[in-house]
Amino acid sequence: MKDGRLVSEILDSFDLTGSLRAAGELAGCSPNTVAAWVAKRDRGELGGLVAPARRGRMIDPFMGKIEEWVEQSKGKIRADKAHEKLLVLGYGGSDRTTRRAVAEVKASWRAGRLRVYRPWVVEPGMWTQWNWGQGPQLRCHLPARQSRRVTNLGWRGVAIGW
Repeated sequence: MKDGRLVSEILDSFDLTGSLRAAGELAGCSPNTVAAWVAKRDRGELGGLVAPARRGRMIDPFMGKIEEWVEQSKGKIRADKAHEKLLVLGYGGSDRTTRRAVAEVKASWRAGRLRVYRPWVVEPGMWTQWNWGQGPQLRCHLPARQSRRVTNLGWRGVAIGW
C-alpha cells in the first residue's frame, strides 16, 4: 500500500498530464498503478489517505468572543464563566462544547507565549562572577580560637576564540 504523499503525487501527475503512461513515468510507477488510484479516486474510495473534513460546531460563531475573553483575562477565564456569558449572547449548546472550545483557545493562546531559552554568551570583560566559600580552618593551641576563614573569589568571564 502506498502512503498518502505518494498517492497524491500519482494523482497530481495524472491531473497534470492526462495520460496514464506519462503520469507513471513522472511518479515512478507503472501505468496500471496510476489507473488503479485514479479509479479509486473517482469512486471516492481514498478513505484514510485524505484527511476528513472538519464539521461545523454550534460554538463556531462564538469562537471570536471566546478568544477575546481569553486574551482579556490573559488565559485565566474559566469555561463555566465563559458558558454563562455565551448563554446571555444566545448560545444554545452544551457546557461540554464550551469547555472544549475554551481549552482549545487557551492552548493556542499559551503556545504563542512560550518562554524562549537564550544561552548566556560571555563577552570579554563584560561580566564578573563571585563565589563566597569557606577557607582553610586555622589551627590554634586554644580550642576556642579555632575558626574558619570566609573567602570570596572573583573572576572575569573571558571568551576565548578557538
